[in-house]
Amino acid sequence: MYKYTHADQAMVDERVEQFRDQTRRFLAGELPEEQYLPLRLQNGLYIQRHAPMLRIAVPYGLIASYQLRKLADITRRYDRGFGHFTTRTNLQLNWPKLEEVPDILAELASVQMHAIQTSGNCIRNTTTDPYAGINANEIEDPRPYCEIIRQWSTFHPEFAFLPRKFKIAVIGTPEDRAATQVHDIGLHLLKNKEGHIGFEVIVGGGLGRTPIIGKTINKFLPREHLLSYLDAILRVYNLHGRRDNKYKARIKILVESMGAKDFAKLVNTEWETFIKDGPLTLTNDNFETAKSFFPEFDYENIDELASQSQLIKQFENKAFADWYSRNTVPHKVSGYRGVIMSLKAGLVDGKYVPAGDITEYQLHSLADLADTYSFGEIRATHQQNLVFADVKQTDLYALWQALTELELSRPNIGTLTDMIVCPGFDLCSLANATTYNIAEQIEKHFDNLDYLYDLGDIQLNMSGCMNACAHHHVGDIGILGVDKKGEHWYQISLGGSSKSETRLGNILGRSVATDEVAPTLEKILNVYTAQRHVEGDAPEPFGEFVQRVGIDPFKEAVYG
Repeated sequence: MYKYTHADQAMVDERVEQFRDQTRRFLAGELPEEQYLPLRLQNGLYIQRHAPMLRIAVPYGLIASYQLRKLADITRRYDRGFGHFTTRTNLQLNWPKLEEVPDILAELASVQMHAIQTSGNCIRNTTTDPYAGINANEIEDPRPYCEIIRQWSTFHPEFAFLPRKFKIAVIGTPEDRAATQVHDIGLHLLKNKEGHIGFEVIVGGGLGRTPIIGKTINKFLPREHLLSYLDAILRVYNLHGRRDNKYKARIKILVESMGAKDFAKLVNTEWETFIKDGPLTLTNDNFETAKSFFPEFDYENIDELASQSQLIKQFENKAFADWYSRNTVPHKVSGYRGVIMSLKAGLVDGKYVPAGDITEYQLHSLADLADTYSFGEIRATHQQNLVFADVKQTDLYALWQALTELELSRPNIGTLTDMIVCPGFDLCSLANATTYNIAEQIEKHFDNLDYLYDLGDIQLNMSGCMNACAHHHVGDIGILGVDKKGEHWYQISLGGSSKSETRLGNILGRSVATDEVAPTLEKILNVYTAQRHVEGDAPEPFGEFVQRVGIDPFKEAVYG
């Protein structure tokens, strides 16, 4: 885990007290709304449809068990007993009282957490692969580089008021589990022929009203130049990004209008003239310090043969076997697995549980389970799920039983019901349409696990407006809520991906009515199951099928 220095703690504590006074003055009528607005945004506070919303930073998705317990206590004392994990791996509180937000921030500071730069036109929380450090395909653990970026970007005075918000993601594997190519900056760790570590630098990705896939502007940036090069990119953006129109203010618009080559030239000129080889140049000591926050755990030497024999016997329980197949991933250390807790419980006692939501009791219980089974750490994912990264295979059955009691063991990871869903019109003041009712409709319509398994991996993303917080443009199936004269309708797109072969989905056609979403999906999936190629037991993946046959067969099935 990252650790605050004395200076870090002092800065965060001071910010809390500053905001406490600012909020007091605002509530007393001494501070106008237009002056309070940027101050609350800098502290992660939005005003949503029904109440304030506080977004709590979870740097690169990593949470300690004691921090999780604090989050549980906060949701109980200051909210309605639950929180909501986002695609940026942060936790949102949707019902805090404005006058109590400074108290929440003080509670967070006591466990080295904050809400700084989770909103506003600044550098937001850097995200990464939830399997960082445990994946055998990894070139190097990306988390130390995320930590270096965190330290550089937090409170950066030059980049506190950018033209628009700014998001960075870092991965260390060929597989992309962080949607790096639809970020303002995506960083891919590489190793060149000489064995040196560096980064492919991708700039100008983003979704929203103008979805764009990022462009590579540097094929290999030596790692010692990471911060100085990032600084150059941000300087160019700060100087040339549009401030007259917020819909054209993201760096993706600048790169697209200027062209990637010309943008790269500006960056290189800024970098080589003013910054390269200067104080921002990183040293081996810098890297070693960052790596020290993520030491190798004291893994046990597990008898793999005995462990596998035990698992085979436990697989006689089909529910456990399904969970193992869907909700665990390989670990680079023999005898260990990563475990995914599904925050897509679907219908519990007949009531839909929104994707990404987690209760105070679940948070407390997961903290205890993390201490018992996974070295006291939990990770949040871009998919709005949680991960225990370091679980012994011999503990999997007991952990599964415990998670089942918590409604966190649903074996649906990667299936149609493992949906990314934004809160939509139910909570968000920007949304055009509801999403939770559509997710519930889909859950009820596709409630057969065997059918979902037969479909294979399908990523369904649903946003309540064009801001695309749920990344609907890059889902295998994307759903966008739209407003038509006060009625909620839903536009469907197919064939998107946020993985290594990132692509934007194609809009199927005219939007469908609220009660027709799930039946429309069934027609789409019937085309797929009827026409897909199957080799042995391996059906053609949905995304590849859409790329092969195009959109027309689906249009014919849906619209006739």
